Amino acid sequence: MIFSLIYQSIIIVILLTFSFGPSFFSLINYSIKKGFRQATMLAIGVVGSDFVVCLFTIFLVHLGLTEWLNDSKNQRFAGILAGIILILFGAFYFKKDIPPSDSENIDTLNIKNETHPVLLIVKGFVINLFNPAVWFLWLGNVTIISNFFNHSLVKTLIYFSILNSTVFAVEVFKIYLANKIKKILNAKTIHIVNVVTGSTLILFGIYLIYNYYFEKL
Repeated sequence: MIFSLIYQSIIIVILLTFSFGPSFFSLINYSIKKGFRQATMLAIGVVGSDFVVCLFTIFLVHLGLTEWLNDSKNQRFAGILAGIILILFGAFYFKKDIPPSDSENIDTLNIKNETHPVLLIVKGFVINLFNPAVWFLWLGNVTIISNFFNHSLVKTLIYFSILNSTVFAVEVFKIYLANKIKKILNAKTIHIVNVVTGSTLILFGIYLIYNYYFEKL
């Protein structure tokens, strides 16, 4: 049984940190463009929202109220709202920086692009929170782990507290690696990174609106 738990834990960490969703591309973009510190603030918001969703889901599962998440009207509303939010966030990535020269290293640009840490945490929190896939991922994992612990609320809370701490550590390591490659980037390259990130967020948003509105009519 313990090996089954370890296996499930590894799968959850991989899904949360390396799934190619909106938060993944945003973290990589911030690590390259803004630097390690600001990307870490964004990661705090992402993992913080993971923990909130996880905690909320744990109590829903414990109280037997998961029907609320499975309600088609709630899913449709959340999906459309999430799509709109992701499109808006994606549009901001198309905002052009005005670099002094194309050959200037991205480290110089970082000095002029500081963002308040609280705003970054909030941004990471919102991007992740309004992704319906995150809710369903946690619902499935919490249900499995809760059954493993015989629905013990305390054991489930302790387990997911440790798991989310592990996820944050992996996110920071991922940011660190992405941050290392910025030394070879110039203004043109970072603009391409912005376009890819913005396009990805917008495509995710369009997909969510299409999936939760048109296909669920």
